[in-house]
Amino acid sequence: MVPSPDVLDRLSRALGLDESTSSELHDLLAGVMAATDSGSTAADSTGTGTAVDEAVRSARLVRSFQCVVLPAMLQSAEYARHVFESAPHATPEAVGRAVAARVDRQSVLYEPGRESVFVITEAVLRTWPGSPALMLAQFDRLLAVESLSTVRLGVIPWRRPVPVLPRHGFTLCDQRAVVIESFDSERVSTDAAEVAAYEQTFARFERAAFFGSELRELLLLVMKEFRDLGDTLTP
Repeated sequence: MVPSPDVLDRLSRALGLDESTSSELHDLLAGVMAATDSGSTAADSTGTGTAVDEAVRSARLVRSFQCVVLPAMLQSAEYARHVFESAPHATPEAVGRAVAARVDRQSVLYEPGRESVFVITEAVLRTWPGSPALMLAQFDRLLAVESLSTVRLGVIPWRRPVPVLPRHGFTLCDQRAVVIESFDSERVSTDAAEVAAYEQTFARFERAAFFGSELRELLLLVMKEFRDLGDTLTP
C-alpha cells in the first residue's frame, strides 16, 4: 500500500521523525507516485484522483447520495475491490492502488470536528457484488460506522417513493463543491449554482430517508435475507 502525502505526514509525526528523514520519505513517495501515474489506471477511471480526494479531505461537512453503489466512504476493502475491478482496462496493480486510496480517504470519518451524512436507496443494499458473505461483512461495517457520532446514515426504503428520480450519485463537500459521478468517472464542480441545486436535491432525499432505529431494523432484516441466501447457495 502506497500512502498519500497526508498519511505520510501523520506517520512521520507519530514516529517522531526528524525533518531530514521526513523530507527523504516524501521524495521517495514522489518518485513512486510519478512512476505509477503514467497511463490509464483503474484509479483514474473510478474517481480516486487528487482533486476528488482533496475536496473530501478538506471538507468539514460531507453529504453523499447513492442510488446503486454504496458511498465510497462506507465501502469495505473487498467491496471496493469489486467496484474497481469492474472499471474498463483495470489491472491488479491499479486496482490495489485504488482500493488503498479509497480506504485511506475513509479516515476522515473518524476525525473530530467533521460531519458525514449518507443517504442511499434500499436498492443499494440489494445490489451486491461477490458473495453473501462479502455483503454480511459490509453490513457489519455499515452498523459500526452508523454508530459514530460524526456520521448519519439514512436509507430510503422501497415502500417510500423517492422525491426525485435519481440518475446518478453525488457528494457535496461543505457548500463549495460537489463531486458528480458518472458510470466511469467523477467530476468536481465549484459552480455556486450547481452546488446549490445539488444541495436542494440532497435535502429532499434526506427527508425521505430512515435514520436511527428504523435504519438499524432495516439493515438487520436485509442481513438476515443475505444469511438465508448464503445458506441456499452453499453446496
